This record gives sequence, C-alpha cells and structure tokens, in this order.
Amino acid sequence: MDRIRVVFMGSADLSAIMLERLAKETDTIQLVGCVTQPDKPAGRNKRLTPCACKAFVDKMGIPCLTPKKVNAEDSLAQIAAWLPDVIVVVAYGQILSRKLLDIPTLGCINIHLSLLPRYRGASPIHAALLAGDKVTGVSAMLMDEGMDTGPVLKSLETPIQDEDTLETLHDRLADLGAQLLVDVLPEWAYFRVRPTPQNPDQVVTAYKIKKTDGLLHWSEPTETTLRKIRAYTPWPSCFTYFPPDEKEKQQNPEATTGKMLKVLSAKAEAVPVDAEAAIPGTVLESGKNGLLVRTSDGALRISRIQPEGGKAMEVQAWLCGHAIPPGMVFITPPPPAAQPIAAYRRT
Repeated sequence: MDRIRVVFMGSADLSAIMLERLAKETDTIQLVGCVTQPDKPAGRNKRLTPCACKAFVDKMGIPCLTPKKVNAEDSLAQIAAWLPDVIVVVAYGQILSRKLLDIPTLGCINIHLSLLPRYRGASPIHAALLAGDKVTGVSAMLMDEGMDTGPVLKSLETPIQDEDTLETLHDRLADLGAQLLVDVLPEWAYFRVRPTPQNPDQVVTAYKIKKTDGLLHWSEPTETTLRKIRAYTPWPSCFTYFPPDEKEKQQNPEATTGKMLKVLSAKAEAVPVDAEAAIPGTVLESGKNGLLVRTSDGALRISRIQPEGGKAMEVQAWLCGHAIPPGMVFITPPPPAAQPIAAYRRT
C-alpha cells in the first residue's frame, strides 16, 4: 500500500490538535479531505467564522466539506469521491450512517478520550475526575452504528494527577490521542493490530454535562466537592450563592439567594475545633489565607474565585474590597435545582 488515504472528520479544538499532528505524517499519511461543521457566528459582530479544523485545511490546500447533514446523498458522494482508505473521526458532532461507515475500505476510526468501555459518551474526562479515578487514557476504536460501542484497536494510559483539572487533563489526553492516532493508522492498515470487542460487563456511560451540574452542595463530603471543582474547571465551573443582601431583598422580597460566586480552586482542610458545630456552607475563616468553608465532613480552603460579572482572581485580592464575615452561610437553592446528579451510570 502507498500512503494511507485519510479523510478527517472533526470540529472541536481537540479535533484540530489531532488533525495538525496527522498532517505532519507525510511519509505514511495522505490527507485527501476534511469534513467539519459549517461556519458559525462568532465575536461581537457575529461574523461567520470557520472552526480550527477548517481554518487549518484551508491554509494547507486540503479539500473541505461542511455539510449540515453529513449523511445526505451529496455529502456521501463527495466523501466517496476522495477514495479514502480510512476515515478518522474526532469530536465531529454528527452520527454517521451505515452508508458512510462503509465508504472507506479500512473503516472509520474514532479517538475517544477514555479507556473504553469505561466512559462511553459525551463527557469522559469530567466523569473520570468526578469518580476519582487514578488512571485514564485514550482509545482508538473501529466505529460501528452504536455510541462508542465498536471494538478497540489500541489504547494508551496516563495517570491522573492530584492537581489535574478538566483543562490540564484534556490537554494531556489530546496530545496522547494524537500520538495514538499516528501510531495506530499504519498498524491497522498493515494488519499489525486486531480489533478487540468491548466487554459489556465493564461499560460505564458518561452523561452530557450541563451548566447546572456545577452547583456546589456544601452538605456533600469534602472529597466529592473537590472532585467537582477539578472536573468542572474551566467548564461549566462550580458555583455557589451568597445570601441576599438588604438591597436585593428590597428589590425582591421573595429572593432566597444573592449573587453567584464561582469557585475555581480549593483544597481540603480540617475543621477548627471551635467550629465543629457549624452547618455546611458556613464561612469559618475569611482573610489573607482565603476562605475556609464547612462541608459535611470537613472544610475547603478556597483560593481562587470568579465573582458574578467579574474576572477570575485570587480570593485574597477580592476580599480586599469585599467583606465576607465568618459565620455567613453560602446558599444552595432548594430542589429541584439543588438535586445532585450522578456523574456517570452503568449500562
């Protein structure tokens, strides 16, 4: 076989990282086309802007298709005309039909940011951090018509560090996934790797994250809250609410919460002996050492925040102009908004 003819499908920043890595493998790979999402409005002027994948292939002179429906007959015809040996799919955003999956002679390969079958679905990195996993990784999967159900060609592992957040782990997995991709393509093309079916008894599915999932429940254990902060930083961010002040009560006598406060970084601490009776959400200390807030079984020392309408900053800097008295209790809205949601589920 000459160079492997690859059509790349993706639309996220993650996709662009892997596309650019693939484009460097000119000795073994020939990028014959790219499929990505249509340009979207961006910026203050809402100007139509291409995603990073399209911007890259346009610069490289690689043909690009941006269909609203990738399974439409005209889209299938164009992809087939590129004569791909394999289609690589990374965070593309549309379900591929059987007709599309059957176009390349070597099938369609997806790079998924987990060790399949653990954390199939939309939010595998969030789920690994929420579960407190010590190891995660990336998987190269031969796609079928299911959601991340195809056989695995190869996986690479990486430890999850205590200081990892969604952002740091995402970036490390993106680099690892790019390496896996350039390794597995020639191995698959030259029959040096075999697909291994996923074990149905080990399947865990990660649900799609919503902004409301970042609400902090101070009645939860310290470790659970720390995991949420790491998993949801920078998106959707963890947040809590101040109690309403007098002005807010005058404007809305029925108000139960005041302004929102995003919590971006924290660490666990023991509860001072004289504060053991404090209820969860109570501010135990407020000053040059940050905020110490009671949880169900301990306390969290908050070091970095983002006030409502403001920028992210160290909490000490914010406290210079804003008083938070010890004894104040952060508010968790009542149900249904405050109902915790499982981070992942077994299928």
